[in-house]
Amino acid sequence: MNIQNYINGNFHNPIQGNWLNNYNPSNGEIYSQTPNSSKEDVENAYIAAKSAFPSWSQTTLEERSRIMLKISEGIEANLDRLAEAESKDNGKPIWLAKAIDIPRASSNFRFFANAITQFASESHESVGQQAINYTLRQPIGVVGCISPWNLPLYLFTWKIAPAIAAGNCVVAKPSEVTPMTAYLLGDILKEAGLPKGVLNIVHGLGPTTGQAIVEHPDIKAISFTGGTATGAHIAKVAAPMFKKLSLELGGKNPNIIFADCDYDDMLTTTVRSSFANQGQICLCGSRIFVEKSIYEQFKKDFVERVKNMKVGHPSDEKTKIGALVSKAHLEKVLSYVDIAKDEGGKVICGGNKVTVEGYENGYYMEPTIIEIETDECRVNQEEIFGPVVTIMPFSNEDKVLQMANKVKYGLSATLWTNNLKRTMRMSNQLQAGIVWINTWLMRDLRTPFGGLKDSGVGREGGFESLRFFTEAKNVCIKY
Repeated sequence: MNIQNYINGNFHNPIQGNWLNNYNPSNGEIYSQTPNSSKEDVENAYIAAKSAFPSWSQTTLEERSRIMLKISEGIEANLDRLAEAESKDNGKPIWLAKAIDIPRASSNFRFFANAITQFASESHESVGQQAINYTLRQPIGVVGCISPWNLPLYLFTWKIAPAIAAGNCVVAKPSEVTPMTAYLLGDILKEAGLPKGVLNIVHGLGPTTGQAIVEHPDIKAISFTGGTATGAHIAKVAAPMFKKLSLELGGKNPNIIFADCDYDDMLTTTVRSSFANQGQICLCGSRIFVEKSIYEQFKKDFVERVKNMKVGHPSDEKTKIGALVSKAHLEKVLSYVDIAKDEGGKVICGGNKVTVEGYENGYYMEPTIIEIETDECRVNQEEIFGPVVTIMPFSNEDKVLQMANKVKYGLSATLWTNNLKRTMRMSNQLQAGIVWINTWLMRDLRTPFGGLKDSGVGREGGFESLRFFTEAKNVCIKY
């Protein structure tokens, strides 16, 4: 089948007729083709968005909210279809897509449908000056949203929902590796009554389609989630054009475990935080530091749990680890196992490609634990983004804090302890945009999301997203 662009409320083939093969990671076979859209396709999407903006930006909040709630309901009604498509595109277990990805996509629309009705202007009375100031929050115009392949519909909607809720019109590019659910979203948008041109979806590669969006002179803001190198390139292109930028980039997140933790809860959660979605989540705790007094017990128990995780086809309900997203990505992740060995790391679990019966050409890999002697090795400093974690012991709080903060990333951190003073000290000093204490990936959509250092610029979530997708205008009236 051919996936098509969704422009001005209709589906279109790419103007230049360029297509990309779309692979099913579970069996390595091509199952569809995706447009590699050109500047002309992006320009058509921009024209549609520009034409729709005057009307959409003046739509009442109640009307915008009503349409977005219908989109949310449409996603829920297509749960099975979307989950199966997500699994086929990404390689994740179908049960995971049903439990997390698709419900969260629906929640994104529902949350911002309600949030926009509570996003109020501010006013300030200037006492003694006989004046009042009020601050308007106005939509930017046409904005660009570029999302990644690891949580395709989940993160696609995380961007487009606040953008259109705030009154903008959007030119959006999903990952070319996982385009299917964004394509299927087009029919849901139609059924919900979203006006033509408000959301336009163009598919293609980053250097072609993505570049055309970023460098377009009249697309005034870019929200991007993806790799740090790509984020740096986008900033280089966009900064001289004075575009607003939100960049959610890579992570190499520490998971710090003290002996006074609730051990069973920690162990269960650490297995999940290490290997959820095949480790292909920017928030996974891929650097595990364990207090020396419980290190050997943790290592034994952790390895035992991980060895029992089934690697299998995404349709099998017993599968815990599905296929990695692509052959190239599988080869990259496997290469880090060799790097670890060369650096003196010890593979104590996994480390190998897996052949699944009946799906021998799929991109499967064992969940892998590497014991390291120094935190400065490459596997502890570079983002691998797969089912690979490192473990090492630590002796005191100051040392582990130093190791946790040493990497160039600063997206998230997880801390396991029941010591309140330690919790307050370390959460204050950890260089991360998000710190979880005795939990992982517990998300409240009202809270700010984003990272420090090479993990990005800006924040998304709640009113932070609505602020990003609007411009502030202050009005001062003397009376």
